[in-house]
Amino acid sequence: MPEIIINGPEGRLEGRYHHAEDPKSPLAIILHPHPQHGGTMNNKIVYNLYYIFVRRGYSVLRFNFRGVGRSQGEFDNGMGELSDAAGALDWMQSIKPNASACWVAGFSFGAWIGMQLLMRRPEVEGFISIAPPANMYDFSFLAPCPSSGLIVQGTNDDVVPEPSVEKLCNKLALQKNITVDYKLIKGANHFFKDHMDQMSKSVDDYLDARDVLKAQAHAS
Repeated sequence: MPEIIINGPEGRLEGRYHHAEDPKSPLAIILHPHPQHGGTMNNKIVYNLYYIFVRRGYSVLRFNFRGVGRSQGEFDNGMGELSDAAGALDWMQSIKPNASACWVAGFSFGAWIGMQLLMRRPEVEGFISIAPPANMYDFSFLAPCPSSGLIVQGTNDDVVPEPSVEKLCNKLALQKNITVDYKLIKGANHFFKDHMDQMSKSVDDYLDARDVLKAQAHAS
């Protein structure tokens, strides 16, 4: 898990990158929660998402947004952080120009940034959003949502109330040609304390199902 430094839009970005040897291996970028509330790339959920994709043979990057850890710059209320994510994805694609696919995953604030990133990058074919803060941020930019993906939410989340996320999912479910799966983890709080295994299994099961669908599409 080598430490890397990326030239971001506001200076260097500190990251951790796993390089899969297969030149066509898919890419995954993992985005961390709110920088002003202790969010970093070493957050447990971010760390678990990173290794879920590593185990599946992806090239995977997690990094600190501007102003976090050794990343330069200052918090920018989402606009700059979206630029950081786009720059990090550019860096990955320069390393793996023949990647077969690209995924974005994020937790909380990182889920909000990730879903904005997939609106800008048509090559992103799937997303994983853990506890997207639908009560704090406007998600109306997902019109239409360009990719299918998974949203995972805890029923006992006292930071992002479950009904706000359910409302977002119901809205996305009305869109044609994409499917947004919604997985509720009973009893889980915002940080999935004591429920990390269930969260990870939900993501693994979803990625398994997407792999099956992709194989079927290729076969036909």
